[in-house]
Amino acid sequence: MKLTVTNLTVARGGAPVLLGVSFVVNAGSALVLRGPNGIGKTTLLRTLAGLQPALSGTVNFPEDAGAYASHADGIKSQLTVTENLAFWADVHGTKLPDTVFGAFELDDLRTRLAGTLSAGQKRRLGLARLGVISRKVLFLDEPTVSLDGFSVKMFANWLRDAHFARGGIAVIASHVDLGIEAAELELIPFKAAADAGGGSDEVFL
Repeated sequence: MKLTVTNLTVARGGAPVLLGVSFVVNAGSALVLRGPNGIGKTTLLRTLAGLQPALSGTVNFPEDAGAYASHADGIKSQLTVTENLAFWADVHGTKLPDTVFGAFELDDLRTRLAGTLSAGQKRRLGLARLGVISRKVLFLDEPTVSLDGFSVKMFANWLRDAHFARGGIAVIASHVDLGIEAAELELIPFKAAADAGGGSDEVFL
């Protein structure tokens, strides 16, 4: 399994932001996207995940293998930690592995309402969804927001020992050193000129 991106042009508000992006990520590997704020990392990730159309180019990986996770936690505050994870397991037709609680330091929080958690605990719960959905290709947008150094290392360990060890792939936009072996792609060379023509009417997306 691999993720292959060929000559991809992506747009924000109908205007091209990145032109001709190409790369390959093999099974068990990660690619970290680098570049200043506003260059188009989120737009690229959303396009890779199929959440918005590309202006041109191709993205290839096994069907139904991808998942996008933004810096939003995506949890239901009125449900407990366990109920939140069980909900996502049910949505994706998977079982809730008991190991996910330990992997994301949630063992002592199983019965806590998500709305009562700290920002860092909510972030760990949000990331723990990745451990229950069984998707091999992850598109992660600033996944370590609100995490302290210990929790960043915890997430890196999960990526390395659980996701990559099983042949998973991750494309990650992050300004933080996650402490994992990963290729890096600097997006500045792909930045579209300010007067680049559009080709979409998605101005209000």
